[in-house]
Formats: sequence, C-alpha cells, structure tokens
Amino acid sequence: MKYIMFQGTSSNAGKTLTVAALCNILSRRGYRVTPFKSQNMSLNSYTTIDNKEMSIAQVMQAEAAGIEPDCNMNPILLKPKGEFLSQVIVQGKPAGDMRFDDYQNNFREEALSAIKDSLNKLQDDYDIIILEGAGSPAEINMYDKDLANMLMARITNADVILVADIDQGGVFASIVGTYYLIPEEDRKRIKAVIINKFRGEASVLKSGIEKVEEITGIPIIGIMPFDETLNLPEEDSASLTTHQFSENEKITIGTLRLPKIANFTDIDPLDYEEDVGIKLVSIYDDFDGLDALVIPGTRNTVDDIEELKKSGAFDRIKEIAKKIPVFGICGGYQMLSKEILDPKCTESDHGSVEGLGLIDMVTKFGEIEKVVKQSEGTIIADSELGFKKGTKVTGYELHEAITILGEDTKPLIKLEKGHGNDSSCQYDGAIEGNVCGTYFHAIFHNYEFRRLFTDQLRINKGLKPLGLTGDQFKESKRVNYNQLGDLFTANVDMSFIDKLLEDQD
Repeated sequence: MKYIMFQGTSSNAGKTLTVAALCNILSRRGYRVTPFKSQNMSLNSYTTIDNKEMSIAQVMQAEAAGIEPDCNMNPILLKPKGEFLSQVIVQGKPAGDMRFDDYQNNFREEALSAIKDSLNKLQDDYDIIILEGAGSPAEINMYDKDLANMLMARITNADVILVADIDQGGVFASIVGTYYLIPEEDRKRIKAVIINKFRGEASVLKSGIEKVEEITGIPIIGIMPFDETLNLPEEDSASLTTHQFSENEKITIGTLRLPKIANFTDIDPLDYEEDVGIKLVSIYDDFDGLDALVIPGTRNTVDDIEELKKSGAFDRIKEIAKKIPVFGICGGYQMLSKEILDPKCTESDHGSVEGLGLIDMVTKFGEIEKVVKQSEGTIIADSELGFKKGTKVTGYELHEAITILGEDTKPLIKLEKGHGNDSSCQYDGAIEGNVCGTYFHAIFHNYEFRRLFTDQLRINKGLKPLGLTGDQFKESKRVNYNQLGDLFTANVDMSFIDKLLEDQD
C-alpha cells in the first residue's frame, strides 16, 4: 500500500480538488486509487449505495477516480448545527450531537479508532490512498488533538505535499509560516509545495519561489492556474459564489441562500440547462425577475424558517408562490408545511412553529431516527410544473422528520425504494398547483425530470421547449474530471510525485 497526503496552508487552499486531480490521473493510468479524509466538517453530504452518509467532497474525489463512494473514505463527518454543536457521523452513521470540547475531550479516541478501522478496510481494495488534510496543519493551539493532518501522515507514514492558495494573498509567508510552526518531526514529512489558484504569468513568482526554497529546503513543484471553466461540486457554502449568474439567460431560477443551507449541490445540474441561469437569492433580497424559486436543504429547518420570518422573506415567498413555481428540497420541502411540529425541541430551541403553508401538510420532528437512504420511484401524475406521470426518479434522503399530507394533498412520487414522507405511506413529496417539494436530494440530477421542469418554465415565458436532447450535466462531469487531471499534469511536476510513490516500494 502506498500513501501520499495533501495538506493546506489554510482552509479552502484547494486540497480537495488537488486530491481529485491526482485520483483522476492515477486511475487513468490503471492504478486502484482511493481518496481518504479522516475527518471532514461539511454540511454537504451524500448517501452511499449501502445507505451511509459521507461528505460530498470525497464523493467527488471518488467519481474522479472512477470508483463507487464508500463512507470509509470519510470515516468522521462533522455537520455543524450552530452554537459550537455538530452532529457527528461515524463511518456513515450518526453518533450523536456533540459540542466541540466534548468531542475533543471525550470522543477523540473512539473517532481515532474508527479512522484506523476505515484505513484498514480501504487497504484491502486499493493500491494507493491519497489523503487530504483539513484546514491547516499548523493550528498550534490544537496540534495535539488534530485528527486530520500530521497524525494521519504519521499513522500511514505518508509523504506530505503542501497546497498554498495564492488567491488569498501572502502565499510565501503562509508557506514559510506553516513550515516553521510544525514540529521538526513532522516538518520532515513535507516533501514539496504546490502553489494553487494563480492568475497571471508564473514567471513573476520566480524570485519568491527561490527564496522560499532556500529558507525551507523544500521544492515548489507546481503552480496551478485558476481555471474558471472547471465546474465541479463544492463542499463549502462559501463556494456558492462560483454560481455566476448571467443577466443574458432567458430563464432565471432563484435559489434561496438559507442561513444554514446544506446539500446545495442539488442545484448544480440546473447550471447545465440551456437558457437557464441560477441566481443565488439572500433572504433579505426581493424576488423580482425570477421564473422559479428553489428552497434547498438546510441543517436546521426550524431555525431557518424563523430567520425567514425576521427577514421578511417568509411573506415574500408566500406572495411570489402565487405567480411562479416554488420547489422545496428536504428542509426546503418541510418549510412548505402549514406547521412544523417539534414539541421536544429536537431540531431547535424554538419548538413548534408556523410553516409557509403553501401545501396542506404538517412536518413532525422527534418521530423517527435519522433517515439515510438512497431512494427511487416514479412521478405519480402529470402536473402544471411539467412533470409527467411515470417518469423515473432517483435520489437520496437525509432527514429527521416525517411529513403528513392533508386529505386532498397529492404526493409527488410513488416509492419503489426509500422512506419518503413517512415509512408507512410509500410516497414522497407533495404537489399543489405550482408549489412542489420532495425529500429526494439530487432530484434535479435526473435528466428527464429536470428537463421537463425547465421546459415548462420555457413554455411559461413563451419560449419553445427543448425536449430530451441529451444530459449535458452527466457528460460534463466526466469531462471536467479529466480536464482537472490534465491541468494538474501540465502544471505540476508529476515525475516528483511518481518518485515519492516509487520510493515506498
């Protein structure tokens, strides 16, 4: 087994895409290669084929490697809930909500045991494991408790390559500072540096690179350019700024940027629809000029709907639903309810609250354990949103509530697999006029479903529907992974990395 690890001089330095790039390169060479991030903090998660939860980032890296995502690639997932509280997911299953200090002081050894177990399981199936660190390895205030950086390098005896983000500024100081803040034992593991997100002519960095190499004795083996043409899933909500809206698009779909927005990659496929632009809408914005509004997932439905009320968005959404389609996904679907019942305050301290009331249904928290499932089914009936009876859809569920439909409310999907609204009803979602919702994350990843919806928006604007012409999103992902790998090969000294791997023989 061979290991190599990428750590960053900061958060968002580009470690995730760097790992994905090398996964893609080595996979195309015929190696059995897998990503691994021992501990990830993210609200963007996914349900695996065996109904376990993991970070979208490691799913993306697995796709780049051409392999099935496995929760052992991300054995510890921390999903922030606010007030220093996170839901802790261990090897795909919830272990409870924990405050940061409680997790560090009382759960660390259990987490480390799971990390080592997952590493051992991956060793049976792969030739190379590419590890990703978290944040910076030079967080000296918590160095002895860090589970994601140099401890992993020690456990696997991995060589480390630092990734430094030049787009933030101060790249040379960040490299040297990181190097000297790390204890000498671990400093020796750093074998090279990659400067990431560079815009401009690389020759201007020459003198700075030479000085850093002189000070640290570590070579800078690549300068990765900032490639705005790449379109790959992101794990951090800060990256939602990468959804660039163009006023030239004929159809505008607004996506509500909830305070605790989660699983925002659900909207990614809409970016690939011809004539369609995605506009991120703050809860403080008006909704003028939208042709549809998507309310995405959230880590805390009750908290976020209370924020909608404070901001005035609550009333604006109710008003705009009279004019344009409103589509809710998971937490966004729950918000469409008349009431959101949480008498035991399992979701938040607010307890039970009024919902948007756009669909005659009630959502209840505290009734079930967390649902983590891949799901599939068929659309039940034709609708004014363009959906056609019998259309097959797949997705995945991550929710902790049930939704009970009113007597005359129509469900959206007849389930063949999954939990849906309530495990006893065999249905998911609801539709009432031009308001619709579902528990299915990735619902818009279904090409036919997505195209029927966007074609109806085209018809609503007097445009000609496109019909089923081909799934550009699915094809584009494969192309983008290969483009990322090719970009890395062209700008990083792969012979240096090859030598690191060869020396482990």
